Amino acid sequence: MARVFDPFVILSFVFIFSVSMVTGQGQAPLQDFCVADLKGPVLVNGYTCKNPHAVQANDFYYGGLHIRGNTSNPMGSKVTLVYVQQLPGLNTLGISLARVDFAPEGLNPPHTHPRASEIITVLEGSLEVGFITSNPENRHITRVLCKGDVFVFPKNLVHYQRNTGNTNAIAISALSSQNPGVMPIANVIFGPKPEIATDILAKTFQANDDVILDLQKNF
Repeated sequence: MARVFDPFVILSFVFIFSVSMVTGQGQAPLQDFCVADLKGPVLVNGYTCKNPHAVQANDFYYGGLHIRGNTSNPMGSKVTLVYVQQLPGLNTLGISLARVDFAPEGLNPPHTHPRASEIITVLEGSLEVGFITSNPENRHITRVLCKGDVFVFPKNLVHYQRNTGNTNAIAISALSSQNPGVMPIANVIFGPKPEIATDILAKTFQANDDVILDLQKNF
């Protein structure tokens, strides 16, 4: 006896499968490219597309990652971004880059990327890297990387890099978003505008108000 399938059930399974593919892998591109119109008046989640007939090779090009970043600052590091704002051709592609330069003992302080995972490759020198897992473990996963080593920071976890050598260090990071965003922990806590109330921070960090006020002045 032939088995009869309910068309509604079949369509339901097709729909569920389609949704799972979209949510698991992301929306596939619908055209060859969508170069960001950085000055477009329409507000969307990202950038609207530049007229494809006006697209030029320079929309897909960025020059300058060979230039050493200026590390003469309190952190002793400099991040050179290649996000969609610097390279409009990245729009809708879900990728970006950054170069990070470190002076000896330089630090790229603890921060998160709310919209991206990151993979870092050391080009020169050696770096101590690490990230913190989420509650309740808050496990600190860390190791020292040398030239040619690669390390991954999962999406939105707090992470950092520090130069452990006596010479300058350079790393290249690739990120899984055209616009990963960055949230430096200290700046987020002690430097927002308007400020977080001092008594909230004092209770959070189990410190007195004077300590919190000093920290807020620094940021």
